[in-house]
Amino acid sequence: MENIIRIFNIFAEHEFHKSLSFNSNFLEANVINIALLLTGLIYVLKQFLGSVLTIRQQKVLAAIQESEERLKQAQIRLEESEKQLAQTTMVIIQIKKEAELTAQKVRESILEQGKVDIERLTSAGKASIAVAENQVRQQIQQQITALAINRVFLQLQSQVTPGMQSKIIDDNIVKLGGKI
Repeated sequence: MENIIRIFNIFAEHEFHKSLSFNSNFLEANVINIALLLTGLIYVLKQFLGSVLTIRQQKVLAAIQESEERLKQAQIRLEESEKQLAQTTMVIIQIKKEAELTAQKVRESILEQGKVDIERLTSAGKASIAVAENQVRQQIQQQITALAINRVFLQLQSQVTPGMQSKIIDDNIVKLGGKI
């Protein structure tokens, strides 16, 4: 308050502003009325501004609390998402391992099946060779038999006379006798 009075004194004493002067009589200058008016105005504004500021403060605090709550929920969702990511990663790793094992088993199965097929083809080839050998043997035996029969037939033809033929036929008829 002293500073304000000093400022008014400076204006009152300064020659440049002669038209502006400081009246030190408080009653004539209505300083008391102005002070009362300012005090009342400050009191009323304090209550009005105080209530507005209190409401504003409550809104800000509510917004902060709401933001903190959303932050907590976001952190919870983030933790859950990280857990799900970790679980998903574990599942992916497990699926990869199972796929590798399955691929290895399939590869081994294919190789084993190939070995079985090779053995089967080998045995089938051996059987075919054996069958072919038997057929060749039978054909050779048939040819040898046919040649032997032809040779015997030719020898018999040259050695057997018509009289011998009739005697062989008669003997065979007698052997058959009454069976015909």
